[in-house]
Order: sequence, then C-alpha cells, then structure tokens
Amino acid sequence: MFKLVGLDHVALSVRDVERSAAWYMDVLGLERAYEEEFGDVPAFVGTGDTWLALFPVGASEPQPQPGGDTLSMLHVAFRASRADFDQARLDLRKRRIPFEFEDHEVSHSIYFRDPDGHELEITTYEF
Repeated sequence: MFKLVGLDHVALSVRDVERSAAWYMDVLGLERAYEEEFGDVPAFVGTGDTWLALFPVGASEPQPQPGGDTLSMLHVAFRASRADFDQARLDLRKRRIPFEFEDHEVSHSIYFRDPDGHELEITTYEF
C-alpha cells in the first residue's frame, strides 16, 4: 500500500483571483508561490506545507455555496498555536470580520468567511 505525505493544496474557485490572493496574504499572512511557473492562474497561497490554489470561477454570476444538504466541502481548516489562535481572534475583530467560536472539547476553533463566502476555520489543540 502506498503512503501519503499529507494534504498538498485545496483548490478554490473565486470571483477575482488577484483580490482573493491579496486577501489571504493580508488577513491570514499566507505567502504567494509559483507565480513564475503558473503565472496568475492558479494563484498559490499558503504557509509551510499548507496551500490553496485559487482559480477563477467559471461563470459570470456564480451560484452561492450549497447548504448542508448537499455533498460538498464544508470548510478549510488551518491549525495554529494557542498564542496565534488568540491573536487571530483579535486580528479578525480589528478587521471587523465576523467569526464564531466553537469549543470541540479536543480543540478550539473560530469560523469565518473569505470574500467569496468560503468558510474558513482556524483551530488549536493547545489549551
């Protein structure tokens, strides 16, 4: 049986690739990579071994994300230390980006949305 190393990237469709890349770099501190190899599309943004590939949506008027009754990806979760998790809460409040806190007993998470409505999670397993 083969072994996987981990998750390489999550591909997201967005209305404006450059705007979304800038948002992820500004709000989450992700860095841009592979511009020389790929050009503008997809825009790879990430940190360490965790990456997002941002592609333009294939419609001029994209449909909203499906609800919980549709098979789909629900959210993208990023892990942080406790100190960075707490800082993320402060930064999101300062930016007036609404978020919800959830205590999962084994972890704490905050959930919020990017400009295209993709749900994002920052979670910590440190208490």
